[in-house]
Amino acid sequence: NLGMMGVENFDAVINPPQASILAVGTTLKQNIIDDGGKISTIQTISVTLSVDHRVIDGATGAVFLRSIAKYLSNPIKLLL
Repeated sequence: NLGMMGVENFDAVINPPQASILAVGTTLKQNIIDDGGKISTIQTISVTLSVDHRVIDGATGAVFLRSIAKYLSNPIKLLL
């Protein structure tokens, strides 16, 4: 986690015997335009997963990242 140091995005290096490592960047405020044309501010975060493909299939890693995105965008789902 280098996000606490203000790093926006980075790729973490896997060290044996690790099979994967998650890199978490800092949160950034961004302006977006919704479907109704209204401008609003959201917070985004960069998350990168490095995997050893001899151990973990890339598709499995992608499913894991999708789950992280789902829970970060709606944390109340962690309780359900």
